[in-house]
Amino acid sequence: MSTTTVAIIGAGFCGATLATHLLRHPPATPMRVLLINRSGAMARGVAYGTRVFSHLLNVPAGRMSAVAGDDDDFYRYAHGRDPRVTRSSFVPRRLYGDYLETRLTEAIERAVPGIEFRSVVGSAVRIAPLDDGARGAITLDNGEIIHADRVVLSSGNEMRRDPGIAESQRGFYDSRFYVRDPWLPGVLRDIDLTMPVLLVGTGLTMVDVALDLRERGHTAPIFAVSRHGLVPQAHRRMDGPPHYDDRLANRMLAHASVRHYVRAVRDAVREASRSGVDWRDVIGSLRAATPALWRQLPGDQRRQFLRHVRPYWDVHRHRCAPEPAACLQAEFERRGVIVMAGRVAAYTEQERSVNVAVRRRGAAAVECVEVGAVVNCTGPAPDFSAHAGSLLGNLYAEGLLVPDAIGMGFEIGEDGAVRGRDGSPSAWLHYVGPLLQSRDWEATAVPELRQYVKRLADTLLAPRREGLLI
Repeated sequence: MSTTTVAIIGAGFCGATLATHLLRHPPATPMRVLLINRSGAMARGVAYGTRVFSHLLNVPAGRMSAVAGDDDDFYRYAHGRDPRVTRSSFVPRRLYGDYLETRLTEAIERAVPGIEFRSVVGSAVRIAPLDDGARGAITLDNGEIIHADRVVLSSGNEMRRDPGIAESQRGFYDSRFYVRDPWLPGVLRDIDLTMPVLLVGTGLTMVDVALDLRERGHTAPIFAVSRHGLVPQAHRRMDGPPHYDDRLANRMLAHASVRHYVRAVRDAVREASRSGVDWRDVIGSLRAATPALWRQLPGDQRRQFLRHVRPYWDVHRHRCAPEPAACLQAEFERRGVIVMAGRVAAYTEQERSVNVAVRRRGAAAVECVEVGAVVNCTGPAPDFSAHAGSLLGNLYAEGLLVPDAIGMGFEIGEDGAVRGRDGSPSAWLHYVGPLLQSRDWEATAVPELRQYVKRLADTLLAPRREGLLI
């Protein structure tokens, strides 16, 4: 019986947990699992590779299990490491990285019969179909070529788009004063700790970078600018999980329009407030129904949501753990962190600093701040044509993936198969990760991602005949 080779590219949450799931369950045919990662650190990725103590999970420990069907798996692990941890604790993200690495190591050591595992250190730079059209060839940055029956992309958060600005100003993005990706190892170390810093973007990445700088000993003011100047709301502390009902979701599903959705949520929040119910429970009640709500919106309505509503949704849905929220509030009160609603109009480089002209929302004039660094905190933004030479950029150029209609990711079928330029789903190329947000919207947090991982694992473990599932 031939062996099926499954190559997983990316060893963050999705890649590591997919490998773990495959290693724990008997395959229909013998299987070789390859986990390809550009560094030797497995099960870390962007989110859990941080070593900064103040970077906490934004979901309580009791809801962070990587194992679908065992909600307490992470809680038991964290409580075993620190008995003070409860299900409602917000623990350091590096602890979660330790947990994922431990579970992967255990799965490798106890792999079921019929499965073998290999860790591959390197960056995949190109994927091409083999002559039979049912398999793929992965080229690594060291020239090694790996043939695989199934290839799974589990990356996507690495793509960064520079903040919008006039074409004449875009040269600044090649400056030594500019940090395009704050998650690259060591990029914040060269920032002058005595000079002010400008963070472009005011979401969760801004919170992480601001706290990281303070932990490094940065003492100067930190400016943060975004179109609306909105910052993430704080999670509350709870002794147990909240309880939701589906009345609001059903009310929203009755009419698919952004205006109706917004009005329904506002009415529900007002009603909840009169009943003494926290607004967070209103937002939380939509979590399970979000894919259906999103899919029901036509393309023009999705674009309208992204333009006008997304900033407000993000700060209420993607909340900050209580401890960093309190630290950030203290920074606001002492004017250590200054948030501006507006846009950057111009950058003027000097010998040791850069003058940044900011036009506040609704203002005609600009105001200038002098900073020692500008950090892009706008978050991931797929732009395949702008990333020519990258793995996803090459897949786009070769027609193996096609951007989705609203520019949030690429077309992905229900079973995780990537759709090519001809519109057909691939028999061998799959995706699991946060870019599923373009299809289902709610696809960035562990409780949802672990379900996507399980579904894809079940697909990969099922028997195939002539390249098709049976």
